[in-house]
Amino acid sequence: MSKRLKDLLATGKPVWSFEVFPPKTPAGLESMYGAVDRLMTFKPVYFSCTYGAGGSTQGPTLDICTEIMRRHQVATMAHLTCVGLTVDSLRDFLRQARERGIQNIMALRGDPPKGQEGFQKIEGGLGYASDLVGLIRSEFPEMGIGVGGYPETHQEATSPEDDLRHLKTKVDAGADAVVCQLFYNNDDYFRFVDRCHLINIRIPLVPGLLPIVNFPQIQRITALCGAKLPGSLYAELEKHQNDPAATAEIGADHARRQTEGLIQKGAPGVHFYVLNQSEAAYQALKGLGVA
Repeated sequence: MSKRLKDLLATGKPVWSFEVFPPKTPAGLESMYGAVDRLMTFKPVYFSCTYGAGGSTQGPTLDICTEIMRRHQVATMAHLTCVGLTVDSLRDFLRQARERGIQNIMALRGDPPKGQEGFQKIEGGLGYASDLVGLIRSEFPEMGIGVGGYPETHQEATSPEDDLRHLKTKVDAGADAVVCQLFYNNDDYFRFVDRCHLINIRIPLVPGLLPIVNFPQIQRITALCGAKLPGSLYAELEKHQNDPAATAEIGADHARRQTEGLIQKGAPGVHFYVLNQSEAAYQALKGLGVA
């Protein structure tokens, strides 16, 4: 049975997936695997794993994907960016992934390392995610390829139209699915879907949700990625910002309602950014009766 992304999403029913990142300590690693174990309750179709800026945790990313597959016989998707890597280095990563049985790659341009202003293509490297997609599709054709999409427009884009043109380039280069940046208003996602369809982007557009567990943390994250918190949600979080339990409950409830609304209106599933924790996503999906 294929575990390539386009097949994993072609089940005819909503599917779930979760994203983790390589922890910095052994205790963090054990905690992350504990979260993965618990989230398997919902029969996800895959787990994805990011890596640090400039490829600083590429090896652990492959190790984590491999270990998740070993523990649970579930598909994984390893993130890969163009930052600081030559084409030969990218090929080496892809070969290692293939040898380990990792069948999917999240192909991203990547954010510049801390302290560097703006993305800088290195000599012998690639400058755009679409170039990376093209490399994978031509030299590793058996791989599934995910790319990023931005319902509220990428912060570096000169306009929403320009942002969509870049997305279309990635899709035409051979992407299997678009995994969306986090958002907190479902209308933003459905407007994005409509605009994608108008320019003939027809691959799955998977919404991405980050359940809120901490008010200062989500303020930082939304500021970094350009996502907006609806006014009523912001006010509720602000009101309870000194009550961690209430904040987590508000976040899980909003994620549950978002998930329910997305599925009711035809989203192919939901990709959860869980920050190596399980509780918020667990409560959101459990509230839908998925467990």
